[in-house]
Amino acid sequence: MMSLQLSIPEREATTQKETEKKAEEKEEKIVKLTRDFKETVNARVQRDPKFAAALLDEAVSLFLNGEPETSRLILRDLVNATVGFEELAIETSKPSKSLHRMLSAKGNPTMDNLTTILNILRKKLRVDIKVQTVSRA
Repeated sequence: MMSLQLSIPEREATTQKETEKKAEEKEEKIVKLTRDFKETVNARVQRDPKFAAALLDEAVSLFLNGEPETSRLILRDLVNATVGFEELAIETSKPSKSLHRMLSAKGNPTMDNLTTILNILRKKLRVDIKVQTVSRA
């Protein structure tokens, strides 16, 4: 009977370590890009009220058209850029941590909580929300 033994040559082991290091560096860059994106959104909301209102409009439209996950994530970014979760916690009488969970991708806010959050954002942005139905083509 013949046995087969495989070993990784030294160069391949180094290459594997290099590959792992490059993967870690790439992951760090992705995290940095995400942070930069959030910072960019925050800055834009601060200086451009129309952009902030457009984000709120998009969040409501997505929610009403069956995309609640994306809607919650946009609302989370909008809260961060405007009232902040600590102030939202005070205004809603809900713990900040609970509000973070509600507006996460897998969050499940009640209609009452969602309505309260939308009203606080609407007042902060000084906009009204109007809904209009349209016929499908």
